[in-house]
Amino acid sequence: MTTYVALLHSIVLGGGRRVVMSDLRATVESIGFRSPRTLVATGNLVFEADNEAVADVEAALETAFTRDFGKHVDIIGRSAEDWIALAAGNPFSDASASEAPNIIVRAMRTPLSRDVLPGLQRHSTNGEKIRIVNGDLWIHFPAKPSTSKLVSALTTKRLGIGTLRNWNTVRGLRDMISA
Repeated sequence: MTTYVALLHSIVLGGGRRVVMSDLRATVESIGFRSPRTLVATGNLVFEADNEAVADVEAALETAFTRDFGKHVDIIGRSAEDWIALAAGNPFSDASASEAPNIIVRAMRTPLSRDVLPGLQRHSTNGEKIRIVNGDLWIHFPAKPSTSKLVSALTTKRLGIGTLRNWNTVRGLRDMISA
C-alpha cells in the first residue's frame, strides 16, 4: 500500500457550485482508494492505494471526478515520498512564518525546464523571486500573490498542467502524511 497526495486544479463546478469535500472523499473511495482525508476545502487529498504509477492514480481520479461531478478537472498526484521531497525542496523555507501564504509552489504534472524562467521573469515585479526545484515552480511574493502580474502568466497553456498551493498547504499535507 502507498500513500498519495492529490491536488485538484479547481473545485469550482460553475453556476456557483463547489465540490463538497465529503463528496470528494466518497468519489475517492468509490474507485477503491482508501482512507481519503482532505485538507481545507480546496481540493487537497491524502489517501492510500495499491502501489500504482502516479499517472494511473491521476487518470483514475480525473475519470471518477468527471463521472461524479460532471466536469473535468486536472488532478496532480504525488506519492507521499515525492510530496515530502517537494516540501523539503522549498528554496524559500527560511522565510518567516508570516510569509508562508506568499510562498507558492506550482506543482507540475510534467517537470518544468529552467528554460521557462526568463519568460516568467519578464512578468515578475517588486522583488518576486522565482525558482524551479525538481521541475516544480516556486515563487516568493513580497506582497499578496493576488496583486501580482506574474500570476496571470502561470497558465496551463504556457506551463502545462499544474496547480498552485501555498507553503501552509504544502506543510499541512506533509504533516498529514506523517501523522
